[in-house]
Amino acid sequence: MRKNLDVIAAYSIMLGLIILVGFLQSWSMALSILCLCLISAVMTIGANIQWGYAGLINFGIMGYTALGGLAAVLVSAPPVEEAWKAGGLNMLLCAFIIFSMIFIIRLIIKKFSKSKNRSYIIAAVIIAGLILLRLISAPAIESIEAVNPATTGFLGGMGLPILFSWIVGAFFAGGLAYVIGKIALGLRADYLAIATLLISEIVIAVIKHEDWLSRGVKNVIGLKRPVPYEIDLQGKEWFINLVQKFHQGSLNLISNNLEKQQALKQLVIESSTVFVKLCFAGLFTAVVIVLLIVTQKALYSPWGRMMRAIRDNEEAANAMGKNVVKQHLLIFVLGSAIVGIAGAMMVTYDGLFTPGSYRPMRYTFLIWVMVIVGGSGNNFGAILGGFAVWFLWIEAAPIALFLINLFTSGLEETNALKVHLINSIPYFRFLMMGVGLLLIMRYRPKGILPEKIKRV
Repeated sequence: MRKNLDVIAAYSIMLGLIILVGFLQSWSMALSILCLCLISAVMTIGANIQWGYAGLINFGIMGYTALGGLAAVLVSAPPVEEAWKAGGLNMLLCAFIIFSMIFIIRLIIKKFSKSKNRSYIIAAVIIAGLILLRLISAPAIESIEAVNPATTGFLGGMGLPILFSWIVGAFFAGGLAYVIGKIALGLRADYLAIATLLISEIVIAVIKHEDWLSRGVKNVIGLKRPVPYEIDLQGKEWFINLVQKFHQGSLNLISNNLEKQQALKQLVIESSTVFVKLCFAGLFTAVVIVLLIVTQKALYSPWGRMMRAIRDNEEAANAMGKNVVKQHLLIFVLGSAIVGIAGAMMVTYDGLFTPGSYRPMRYTFLIWVMVIVGGSGNNFGAILGGFAVWFLWIEAAPIALFLINLFTSGLEETNALKVHLINSIPYFRFLMMGVGLLLIMRYRPKGILPEKIKRV
């Protein structure tokens, strides 16, 4: 009961803070924070599965997030027919060559025993494949990127609803995690963290520089959304009537018809933004609830108890006949796949794909702070950490400005100290995050909602 009260109290406070932003700033800002908190919560669920369940350190969250975003582009962007005519077939041929290389290498490994000759054969296959890929892809890429580079310059996608990309993003991220896991999961924890971080940087570098794939740093904009566009809502009669009915009291206070129409028009514009963000919040909430239900059932299942046993003592679990490597690979793939879903959700919300925005601070280390603050090993804690840290990350500037004005109210606006503090507001975000993390580590070292083992 105590546990449930803690959860209810923590989430009630968090919800109250978001509502307070709605009253003090705007409901559009409050809903934006809510949507981004929900996306961050999905990321923390993925990270918590890896760290909280199995003790795996994954600093490559940024790379899996970017792959989810790439999936959104490849699924929802319309195909560029001119680019496909210029070099699309050659790129498909390159993909076939890559899969053929993988098949041949696997066949060699199975057919030949481990020896120097086998290594030489594999090296020869790789070198020959890379040369062939270069000869075929180079002219194709040049032709594709030359097709109207200001607006396209890439192959485009499949033109499907962007919601499908959430599933595809999970497969992209899970596939990469499988490859990385096969190679790196045997490393010690600190080496694993470094390896995953470096691989994620490689993923970002590829996405940023391969313009034919997703326009690189030129970005992809105008991706179709699963919810109505604000401009479309503003012209719908049913929506205008809904807004008019909702604000009937305030509109009746205006006697002048022209002023009333102008006020109604402004209310329709503001309400359209709120309505769209409410739709996004509903979609994201559904994803978080589904993931929470699934992960909670997994946590208290025999499989979950096995994972915690492996986390706490690998040697003992291995001695009991548990395949530690296999289970680590499974949970590494599952956690990364969930992060891929979050990456696709982020691009869906923004309506654009910006590879240059993927940085370790935002998409790796901040996610880890969320898990630590909320409570690793506790799904409710991880989600709460996503909400709390992201809320502070966004609201740090307004809070800092309020505090500066409060403590320097007796000073002139031109006072050097006051001017310096106001100009330093962007850095208060890091100060607040650091102070908050230190306080949590000192007084709640296991997080706000620490892991609690259910006895069965």
